[in-house]
Amino acid sequence: MPSVGPLGRLGRLAFRRRGTVVLLWLAALLTTSGFALAFAGDFTADYSVAGSDSQAAQSLLEKRFPDQSTASVTVVVHAGSGVDSVRSDVGALLGELRAVPHVAGVDDPYGRPGAISPDGRTLIAYARLDVANPAEMPVTDSRQMIDLAEEHSTGGLQVALGGQSIAAAEQGAIGSEGLGLAAAAVILLLTFGSVVAAGLPILVAVAGLAVSTALTGLVILLADAPEWSTSLATMMAIGIGLDYVLLMVTRFREWRTAGLEPEAATVATLDTAGRSVVVAGSTVVVSMLGLFAMGVPYMRGAALVTITAVLVTLMASVTLFPALLGYLGRHVDRLRLPLGRRREPGTGSFWLRWSRFVERHRFLALGGGVAVLMAVAAPFLDVRFGFPDPGNNPAGTVSRQAYDLAADGFGPGANGPLLLAAELPAAGDAEALDRLRAAVAATDGVASVSPPQLNAAGDTAVLTVVPVGGPQDEKTADLVTALRDDVIPAAGGLTAHVGGVTATSLDSTDDLAGRIPYLIAGVVTLSMLLLLIGFRSIAVAVKAALLNLLSVAAAYGVVGLVLQGGWAGQLIGIDTATPLPPFIPVLMFAVLFGLSMDYEVFLVSRMREVWTRTGDNHRAVTDGLAGTARVISAAAAIMIAVFAAFVASPEIILKVIGIGMAAAILLDSTVIRLVLVPAAMHILGRFNWWMPRGLRRLLPELHIEGRPEVHLPAPAPV
Repeated sequence: MPSVGPLGRLGRLAFRRRGTVVLLWLAALLTTSGFALAFAGDFTADYSVAGSDSQAAQSLLEKRFPDQSTASVTVVVHAGSGVDSVRSDVGALLGELRAVPHVAGVDDPYGRPGAISPDGRTLIAYARLDVANPAEMPVTDSRQMIDLAEEHSTGGLQVALGGQSIAAAEQGAIGSEGLGLAAAAVILLLTFGSVVAAGLPILVAVAGLAVSTALTGLVILLADAPEWSTSLATMMAIGIGLDYVLLMVTRFREWRTAGLEPEAATVATLDTAGRSVVVAGSTVVVSMLGLFAMGVPYMRGAALVTITAVLVTLMASVTLFPALLGYLGRHVDRLRLPLGRRREPGTGSFWLRWSRFVERHRFLALGGGVAVLMAVAAPFLDVRFGFPDPGNNPAGTVSRQAYDLAADGFGPGANGPLLLAAELPAAGDAEALDRLRAAVAATDGVASVSPPQLNAAGDTAVLTVVPVGGPQDEKTADLVTALRDDVIPAAGGLTAHVGGVTATSLDSTDDLAGRIPYLIAGVVTLSMLLLLIGFRSIAVAVKAALLNLLSVAAAYGVVGLVLQGGWAGQLIGIDTATPLPPFIPVLMFAVLFGLSMDYEVFLVSRMREVWTRTGDNHRAVTDGLAGTARVISAAAAIMIAVFAAFVASPEIILKVIGIGMAAAILLDSTVIRLVLVPAAMHILGRFNWWMPRGLRRLLPELHIEGRPEVHLPAPAPV
């Protein structure tokens, strides 16, 4: 029996003990699900920046002004005949809202200065919740508030609600996971033409997704993570689960065609393709670990949730998959569909002709590919960083209606008021407050300043500042800077901080923008080191890093294009110019760099396999591309389908992540893997596989391509 590596031995054990392995996975699912039901944590995300002025304002309010620190729902009422004429109707509405669970109270807009618009036809009231984080408001209670608003919107009265809890309740779920799996199933059937071969990747991906989803509830006990992290983890679990098993099913069929029995073919598959899968999965984990370099708590939580999904799916690929082959290995080509004659990957003349075409025109292919990617990346130069607000929601939503009504009645700044939390030098120091209010009111960009509200002790006051511009207006950002740097220090006599949702989003944007270089440096360095060890080649590692950076830049360009809100944005449901949340490019970089390395590993490992056998770079690049192009194309199509399914989500964050990643995988699997990589490797020649002798002795030999020759059946005796 040929000598095999650890993965090959693991594959043999799983194949022979297939019943035990399947039962262990079922037990893992039941156990993790039970623990999750009993001990699962809650999703929380604090987007404030530690040590920022907005966080100082929030901390002061929580300590001395608790009524001002909880979440709230904005109630906007518009009456064509004037809000005074519908006072009884408004009172009935507010009374019913007070009875909703988790509503601590609703203020009286008729007794609060500035609550009624200058034209008298619009008013704003605030329903205070008993939760500090809007995400903690139960969706059922938010839906009850929305239903009450719709019931009272009769005749000449229009009622709309705003706030993060309302927007979250309107989003709902659309089953993006199911859409992605359905599209992937079709692609797998077209690729393999066999229900059994197509079903194996789906079974493994679903198993990995089920267990990792149950584990997510336990992971968020250890770290705060936003709700959208589960969608990201789902994308990754489904995508890489299908991709990795697709690669191994393809290799298993090749070994069966070579004459190996199912058990020997399983061992050979794990000992060759399995190594590529483990290295590819490791690059994804390394890339996600780069998010820890950001030093942002909610990014660490999102990374942990996603890494858990990747590791569980990777474990399923190297244990559950060979166990399933124990049952289905002999029947992998059964239940065939009438999709034409079966053709093994790499045997088609098209990919061989394409590989030779790229070799003949390698300089033109390299230059043209780079030009295309740079052109696609150009729209990113016009991106505005910031957090979307309800003004970017679909026009038919209640939160968007509230935003528009408030803007029409009070001006754009009513949707992004600033909170000034002032700490008085002496209790009830009216003189200091008057100086501060007068100075703020005289500042350019301020529409109005509310009278100060004092806490019970009289040592802290809150002033609401309404800007002239909206939350996303650059003038509002300039106003926040002016208040902090010039106005408040000049007022003297007290300490004041500028807070509120708008100020918090501005601080978060600036903070993340300054941390991006650390992420890029960390992820690129670790990924290059992993490829250097895996392929024992400086050129391969450097080339992969440069091309992956180009691929990510092109993906950013697609995101920038759809966020402009023109024809491209309308295709995915973004009809207004929308800012880009700063954590999205950070997240995309980490994920896409890891996934791009996946395809690099799949392609170059096959090239290295031919190189180590023949020593011919021309043949290594040509045969490697021809042998993996069909598999990479199918794997990329699956990943694109999984990511694109999330474009249908009503949440802008998921839309942007979905379209950006789908576009990145499309560009990476076509322009990068099928054009730029082979063109560059043909140009570099034998230098592709060069490494200094001293470094070669220092680094371990992983044999990422495996040792295919030890698994080939012995030739029959003459």
